[in-house]
Amino acid sequence: MYQEKTIQCKDCGQDFIFTVGEQEFYAERGFQNEPQRCKNCRDLRKNAGKSQKEMHVTTCADCGGEAKVPFQPSSDRPVYCSDCFAKIKQG
Repeated sequence: MYQEKTIQCKDCGQDFIFTVGEQEFYAERGFQNEPQRCKNCRDLRKNAGKSQKEMHVTTCADCGGEAKVPFQPSSDRPVYCSDCFAKIKQG
């Protein structure tokens, strides 16, 4: 029923593919209009109003590697890199 469509982005002018899967997604949600922007331009617009979180670099309490966290670490609690944090959370 659906076929891939090539659409020109109205912001950057680049062609992008409106895939069959995306068309099915749009139909399931009841969206009437096709996308007018490529994924990069959609993401840029979506994140334009958001402020960037300040990341703080510290040392992972488990592996000793670099850990970047969105909060100011304090010395009274351990801070983990994302890999070690995921291991701890799983087990």
